[in-house]
Amino acid sequence: GACRGRVTQFWRGGGFQRCAAPRQRRATNRSDRNQRRRRSRPAPSPDAQPQATAKGHCSGATSRRAREAAAPQREADGEVGKMMNRLAGPAAGLAGVAAGLGAIGYVGYNSLFTVQGGERAVIYNRVVGVREDVFSEGMHVILPWFERATIFDVRTRPRNLVSLTGSKDLQMVNLNLRVLSKPDVSKLPEVYRFLGPDYNEKVMPSVVNEVAKSVVARYNASELLTRREQVSREIREDLEARLRNFYILLDDVSITDLRFGAEYTSAVEAKQVAQQDAERARYVVERARQEKEGIIVRAKGEAESAILVGKAIKNNPGFVQLRRIDAA
Repeated sequence: GACRGRVTQFWRGGGFQRCAAPRQRRATNRSDRNQRRRRSRPAPSPDAQPQATAKGHCSGATSRRAREAAAPQREADGEVGKMMNRLAGPAAGLAGVAAGLGAIGYVGYNSLFTVQGGERAVIYNRVVGVREDVFSEGMHVILPWFERATIFDVRTRPRNLVSLTGSKDLQMVNLNLRVLSKPDVSKLPEVYRFLGPDYNEKVMPSVVNEVAKSVVARYNASELLTRREQVSREIREDLEARLRNFYILLDDVSITDLRFGAEYTSAVEAKQVAQQDAERARYVVERARQEKEGIIVRAKGEAESAILVGKAIKNNPGFVQLRRIDAA
């Protein structure tokens, strides 16, 4: 009620009229300025109007001819548009069919994998990780993108390894080993989880080198040559026990080459030469002894022969005559 009374007093006092007066004055000023501009413009000459009319007729005729010339093009464009509209429907349908077939082919191709003979497969799932199942030979189904198959070759594979080590008498030995191994099929998920597909490269070189060094250090250089089969058997036993911790099965280990250092080889050759020289000297001594005994035996024979001849001459004088006749 108080607010309504104040508004009534303001209205009766002419407050709204005073507020509207400036706006009315601004509108009056704008209309006056527009009238003065119209009065200041020059009036058109009588000759300009026919020229403008003629120019208008010419421009109208030109635009009409241009429209008539462009009409066939517009009609052709309209026909092309209608044709494109008619073809748009089947093309869109074919594109959709092609996209659907491509998606089906992609899913089908990536949802199948084949395990060849002598191989096994392990599946890695993006949700649960490595699955504990081991897939045998044949074709199997997986979920595209969610699962990935890793193929393992479970056949026995040979591997040649070289180990440079020292013997018990501190002689350097270059040992070449041929190792036949394969993974444990039942433990392939563990092999993939802890070692990966290249387990052979990660485990075999270091383990074989360590085992070969430990076994060779138990024997002298000469024993490595004379007891080669025993050395090979001990390397296999120790290596089999070590590889079992990595789920690798060992089939066979053989020593293909055993070489010593250049110094040891030279010493062995020198020893062989010395032994041959000793054998030769012993032969010479034995030969001289035998020659000496032969001379003694011959001398004894000649002496005994002379004694016998003297006794024969003494006992029989005709023995000399007999010798002369034999000599003649």
